[in-house]
Amino acid sequence: RYVNGHAKKHYEDAQIPMTNHKKTEKQEKVQHTVCMDCSSYSTYCYRCDDFVVNDTKLGLVQKVREHLQNLENSAFTSDRHRKRKLLENSSLNSKLLKVNGSTTALCATGLRNLGNTCFMNAILQSLSNIQQFCCYFKELPAVELRNGKTAGRRTYHTRSQGDNNVSLVEEFRKTLCALWQGSQTAFSPESLFYVVWKIMPNFRGYQQQDAHEFMRYLLDHLHLELQGGFNGVSRSVILQENSGLSASNKCCINGASTVVTAIFGGILQNEVNCLICGTESRKFDPFLDLSLDIPSQFRNKRTKNQENGPMCTLRDCLRSFTDLEELDETELYMCHKCKKKQKSTKKFWIQKLPKVLCLHLKRFHWTAYLRNKVDTYVEFPLRGLDMKCYLLEPENSGPESCLYDLAAVVVHHGSGVGSGHYTAYATHEGRWFHFNDSTVTLTDEETVVKAKAYILFYVDRQAKPGSDKL
Repeated sequence: RYVNGHAKKHYEDAQIPMTNHKKTEKQEKVQHTVCMDCSSYSTYCYRCDDFVVNDTKLGLVQKVREHLQNLENSAFTSDRHRKRKLLENSSLNSKLLKVNGSTTALCATGLRNLGNTCFMNAILQSLSNIQQFCCYFKELPAVELRNGKTAGRRTYHTRSQGDNNVSLVEEFRKTLCALWQGSQTAFSPESLFYVVWKIMPNFRGYQQQDAHEFMRYLLDHLHLELQGGFNGVSRSVILQENSGLSASNKCCINGASTVVTAIFGGILQNEVNCLICGTESRKFDPFLDLSLDIPSQFRNKRTKNQENGPMCTLRDCLRSFTDLEELDETELYMCHKCKKKQKSTKKFWIQKLPKVLCLHLKRFHWTAYLRNKVDTYVEFPLRGLDMKCYLLEPENSGPESCLYDLAAVVVHHGSGVGSGHYTAYATHEGRWFHFNDSTVTLTDEETVVKAKAYILFYVDRQAKPGSDKL
């Protein structure tokens, strides 16, 4: 309800004979229709179009204020008691699980929401379950950000500190170490969020952000910090393999590789053919993830009458990404032989597969002035994702070297990129967990495969026979 341009959260209407009102004496005997805002307990009169300053002779307005205050206090106390009970029960149930008839402790730790930070929590939980990636950071030596008089005491970050006093790698390491210890039900990543604010201005504030965009910024900045050394840690921590990647890519500056590019890094071959003279152009593009379109024929939500229609699969999205495509008029190719922009075709091949294949489904797209969500369900495999048919030279790969198993999946719940909620599913030691901010619950494969995936993390399989292919 809006009154004089001000939003009123809660209100009560009443007919009160006002004897001491802000209006003239002629209106003193009039029955006034008033409402009360429960946030400030200010009273407004509809008929006089003004706020009530004083009270009636019998103190009716004050009685209404006291009554509403008691209701609010009672509701708050009851709600707090109910939440405490739920947390106690949830903590008890989540810490003790029955596996094969025996009771075992749940070592998973949730991440507290610091104000629409579910996008960050879902990515952090997913990365914490990429064992190769997580173990590297957990085994790094701790970097002390304290010296002088503050040595041995906890340092509290302040906004006045410079960028040189923060380390994304160190705070990321601390966060990963806090997860899976089983010592607490939820961990608050405040220090990491502070560093994110410092070095990633796009994520300052408490509005909802895109989880995929955050993941890319996070990996890029981890990579850059590892390349140059961080707070006294030498460049010896940098992996030197794959140093021949293109220096033009911001993730491979100076050709140096880090754990980020060594695990998530792959290479695409981009082929462009001029349709006029047939000239072929090839270039290699390093990638940390692949962004896949959901084919247009699957984008419309299926109604009850279309339930038996075609199901969109991850293979459909991968095929759409790698199939030969004719570029439209807005993407004309500059042909060096024709010396002008010409119509052309484009095709992607994967030259090198990464150890961890990250697939991002493009669920958000612009239509006119709105960014809409594609809510189509995309079927994806838990095991045996076969990427061999998308390779540039599949004959040079072994029979098991192109198979991937799902490690984690990020899900967006809601209708828009600036709203909704992010959660994650991830597997740890053979069990699937659902990470919903501070709440972590054990789940099953049937629940995971029904999720409307937004980001999928696949880990390459180590020669396992009898796998199911996509």
